[in-house]
Amino acid sequence: MRLVFIGTGEIGVPTLQALLESARHQLAGVVTQPDKPAGRDQELRAPPIKTTIAGSGVPIFQPARVRASEAIEQIRALNPEIIVVMAYGQILPKAVLEIPRVACLNLHASLLPKYRGAAPIQAAIGAGDHETGITVMYMDEGLDTGDILMRSRIGISPNETGSSLHNRLGKIAAEALIESLDLLSKGAALRIPQDDALASYAPKLTRDHGKIDWTEPAVVIERKIRAFDPWPGTFMMLDAPGGRSQKLKIFRASVAPGEEADPGKILRADQEGILIGAKSGAVLLGEVQLEGKRRMSAAEFVHGHPAIVPAGK
Repeated sequence: MRLVFIGTGEIGVPTLQALLESARHQLAGVVTQPDKPAGRDQELRAPPIKTTIAGSGVPIFQPARVRASEAIEQIRALNPEIIVVMAYGQILPKAVLEIPRVACLNLHASLLPKYRGAAPIQAAIGAGDHETGITVMYMDEGLDTGDILMRSRIGISPNETGSSLHNRLGKIAAEALIESLDLLSKGAALRIPQDDALASYAPKLTRDHGKIDWTEPAVVIERKIRAFDPWPGTFMMLDAPGGRSQKLKIFRASVAPGEEADPGKILRADQEGILIGAKSGAVLLGEVQLEGKRRMSAAEFVHGHPAIVPAGK
């Protein structure tokens, strides 16, 4: 089949590589986001999808707005039978959805209709789910509302992070797409409407979502720390000299069984880490980073900061 791949994020790289290596399918073109400034130097950096396709000879397009008439005509000129979309970052207009002769497919990182939206990976870990997966769906104009072609499931481990689950889902997405394309080629692909009554949403996250709310249960806080690693990250505020507050990023933590304290109160800070009370139980911080400093174990941080006071306490 003749395909166009539309995507930006790292999670789509295994799928793009599978299409590049496939002998049964022709990759006619790739659409991704424009290069953007990143890092402290704010130098322009190419999206992972562009880096992956470099040197392949496959045409690549980076429209600022995919709904612009010029971008739509560029995609139409590629004459795709299938358009495959994963983690693109823009909503496709109806004019693009209608271009492929066979189907416009989206690879979504949840078991739809659960966790429609931009942050399904974080939502699944944060909710304490035991499984998630990739859904291959026929795209429509709604937000992840299209009919389902297939679902591929994987378990979520007790120590799963947003990063580890992201990488595992990226791998099975490639396998799910190739299987879906085979089904479409044979005329055997299913088309199962989603049950909107079972739908839930995982909206886009910002850095502010990562601030720890110590009035939440300890188990919820620990899951959030794992779910938000690496994006958007979790943090708490500490009092600093001069009456200002400093951000303390949190990378690793565990629930401390049998410990109780007022939410946000530091019970102890020693060689084991920083133990902080929550609504139900307490959380032991294991790895942290003070803004402007390097990442380190909580025990190492305590050694250099013997007087630790949460901001506002």
